[in-house]
Amino acid sequence: MKKKVFVGLSGGVDSAVAAHLLLEGGYNVTGVFMKNWSGEEYGVEDLCPWKEDLEWANMVATHLGIPLKVYNFEKEYREAVIEDFFYQYSIGNTPNPDILCNKYIKFSKFLNRAASEGAELIATGHYSKTVGGQLFRAKDQNKDQTYFLSQLNKSQLEASIFPLSNLLKNEVREIANQVGLPNAKRKDSQGICFVGKIDIKDFLKKELKEKKGEIIDIDTQKVVGEHNGVWFTTIGQRHGLKLGGSDQPYFVCRKDVGQNIIYVAKGSHNPKLYANTALIENFNQISPIPNKIQLSGQVRHRGSLYSIQLEMLERNGSYRVSFFDPAWAVAPGQSLVVYHGNQCLGGGIIKSVID
Repeated sequence: MKKKVFVGLSGGVDSAVAAHLLLEGGYNVTGVFMKNWSGEEYGVEDLCPWKEDLEWANMVATHLGIPLKVYNFEKEYREAVIEDFFYQYSIGNTPNPDILCNKYIKFSKFLNRAASEGAELIATGHYSKTVGGQLFRAKDQNKDQTYFLSQLNKSQLEASIFPLSNLLKNEVREIANQVGLPNAKRKDSQGICFVGKIDIKDFLKKELKEKKGEIIDIDTQKVVGEHNGVWFTTIGQRHGLKLGGSDQPYFVCRKDVGQNIIYVAKGSHNPKLYANTALIENFNQISPIPNKIQLSGQVRHRGSLYSIQLEMLERNGSYRVSFFDPAWAVAPGQSLVVYHGNQCLGGGIIKSVID
């Protein structure tokens, strides 16, 4: 008898195929639907798809002939993910809630509760690969989700399986169709993990109030417009600034939260939009970082891979990262994730851009 595995069933096709593949591999499979967010507290329950997702998860579990449990982590998700989301934006940062969700909910609360109920392993529909507690990119480089898993530790990875690691997305869809999964043609979810496809600015207004301020051209120091709150924008943003009449588009390049000023740079190739060096904090090291070997860094999911050099500043997870080629629109609060080839070595939070 193979090991007992609890698989997170989100209602989507990826987790459904993951569960099917585990059954095909002889595992004793139990499905788990995590209710992490309803939106009721913030008045966006109509935009939160959890009820529909649960219906799809139930249909998948019935089709596969496996039991389905429902875990409610809404309180934990609000405290660990949503409250941090609002706080980070309030101080001018650009957080990544999906990374926190994986760190604190899926691979902590879910993992621990599943283990307490007899699970030997957990599984998800992430496009990633783990071997001996180390993390590697999936075969589908376009769908690869190691960026979002960069805050996991070795023990969490050792207790996890990613059945889709060696499949392309189109192959996952083909399997779903071949075995008649009820959600084979369901579209992939979009937006923040568990929250759904909502307008970020509208969501932020649930906690952060509008406050008019100046938009200043960083090169000329002239006021070129007005905004409704520095926390509603992010570095590299172009749309929504309402700055017309220029020969080139403006992009947000810096924010002064204290003065409520947004600085913009004209043209996507403006040097003010690029960073050579940044400070990283809370770096989570999954695997040892080799010395004197070229590493790659990614500052956003599906973003460019930059050749980087890491220098440890303190043993508390503080690093200086130097980009061999300037990196575009590096925003405090984002995660810098480090790779050596296809291996994800870990990641940390961008504290500030030095130059």
